[in-house]
Amino acid sequence: MTRDLDELTSWHADWRGLRVAVLGLSMTGFSVADTLAELGADVLVLSESASPEYERLLPVIGADLRIGSLGTVPEELAAFEPEVVIASPGFPPSHPVIRWTQERGIALWGDVELAWRVRDKVLRPDGTPAEWVLITGTNGKTTTTRLAATMLVEGGLRAAPCGNIGVPVLDAVRDPAGFDVLVVELSSHQLWYLGLSAPAAQPVPYAAVCLNLADDHLVWHGGADAYRAAKAVVYRNTRIACVYNKSDEATRRMVEEADVVDGARAIGFDLGIPGPSDLGVVEGIVVDRAFLADRATTALELTTISDLAEHGLSAPHIVQNILAAAAIARSLDIAPEAIRSALETFRLDPHRIEIVARDGGVTWVDDSKATNPHAARSSLLAFPGAIWVVGGDLKGVDLSDLIADAGATARAAVVIGVERGEVLAAFERHAPEVQVWEVVPGDTEEVMNRVVELAAGIAHDGDTVLLAPAAASFDQFDSYVDRGHRFAEAVRERISRGSARDADSPPRDHS
Repeated sequence: MTRDLDELTSWHADWRGLRVAVLGLSMTGFSVADTLAELGADVLVLSESASPEYERLLPVIGADLRIGSLGTVPEELAAFEPEVVIASPGFPPSHPVIRWTQERGIALWGDVELAWRVRDKVLRPDGTPAEWVLITGTNGKTTTTRLAATMLVEGGLRAAPCGNIGVPVLDAVRDPAGFDVLVVELSSHQLWYLGLSAPAAQPVPYAAVCLNLADDHLVWHGGADAYRAAKAVVYRNTRIACVYNKSDEATRRMVEEADVVDGARAIGFDLGIPGPSDLGVVEGIVVDRAFLADRATTALELTTISDLAEHGLSAPHIVQNILAAAAIARSLDIAPEAIRSALETFRLDPHRIEIVARDGGVTWVDDSKATNPHAARSSLLAFPGAIWVVGGDLKGVDLSDLIADAGATARAAVVIGVERGEVLAAFERHAPEVQVWEVVPGDTEEVMNRVVELAAGIAHDGDTVLLAPAAASFDQFDSYVDRGHRFAEAVRERISRGSARDADSPPRDHS
């Protein structure tokens, strides 16, 4: 008998015996398997690898595990005859198992859809599930998610950041402590899967924001249009506030085209003077002109740019993140005083415009999290005239526009990565006046040591050396975190040997 999946929209529904195949055994995949096993479903996990811990735990919770290649559809999957396949976000639409699932008309979910279906496991004192706030964007998602959660907690709500930030949504939904609000960071991969969900299982967020849109993950999605369509899912069914970036036309169009709940408001933000339904900046004061009674003629002060500068939060793209987070907080009636207080204690995560060291008049900045052109552009605008460390796994994205625009303002560039040929050619075509040096790939252990030696030889008093690669890290490093750690360690090692400005003679100009 075929199960009516539309009936499975509660933790208390009858999930027993539902055959579910789970693809991937990352943290997200395990949270899915663990949830389904607790619900009584029959669970088969398929993964190309598994940590010893997860491999040990799966039989304990009552799930079966098949480890092996997923380059083709495993026989075990077909024999299992799943009613639902739930994929970890890394599986692209083009993956053979995903295509097989869709061709056979089998329900295909992501972890976020399952979390929404069972969101009523732990209820608030009023008997309702936690509200959901959804956050996406090409850049700034994690910072904005942390900011919004911090503001909500400071305002007295029980709020949890979760999703793509590193805590699976299912773990937050099942936390016995319970929450008033889940602040859910969503990647474009998660949103693509969410876009497949049936109407009965579609999230109805209290508020949603797309911070910005720029080309990224084009290979995964199959093109820029598909990437944009996935991001636009974030606004679907929003009840109260659709927060968008006034300086990014794509986000405004997403809101205009979104199918939202009647009465939902469009709330804009940017660094300019705000309109009567916006947040913005007036003469160095960050203000809310959206969530107050007399928004036609007045505004509420939230903080100042000078105050943010004292806490390392005044870079333009970080101020935009703050405005977006504040819009979410204000939509939930958080007082301006609580927002200001939250910002006084907030600190950026490592590898996000993090000052590694200041030595000999040179500032070393690690923004390894700048894994695409949009993020790198923001960093370059925050540190004009920097010595720019750029390159890596380009993910199918062309850096020409970035180099012709913000890249041309760099005083010099040090190019890394296995795809550095494309980067070097872009500098030659679009910014020939910028001095460019090349780090030839070799042992990963030596890449950042060479980068720091080159940059130190170029740097003058007052310069900034900026690691903002505009590319992913997996060509030479384990992750952007690994890349940033190695950069910081190389800087500190060089400083320990003497002033970071006492370098050997600069190398030969590549150009």
